Amino acid sequence: MWIWFAAGFAVLLIVAFAVLSRMAGSPKDALLMLRYALPHMHRGKLHPGDNAPDAPLLTLNGKDQFHIRERIGTRPLMIVFGSYT
Repeated sequence: MWIWFAAGFAVLLIVAFAVLSRMAGSPKDALLMLRYALPHMHRGKLHPGDNAPDAPLLTLNGKDQFHIRERIGTRPLMIVFGSYT
């Protein structure tokens, strides 16, 4: 009985790793994701409608900084996370 359970579990792990490898791009990327990303993942405590946590941000010129708390309530603030290079 235990042999069948262990064999089924091993097959399930192999299939899960194959799917993860396909999603990550390669088996090497899947291993790196499992090794580095998963221990640091956690669910946040923010919910829709909550205020954004305060953080210093750079302006578009790349030299000046401002804090999110300085801009909340004055005008709408949109933060775009991305690369424009």
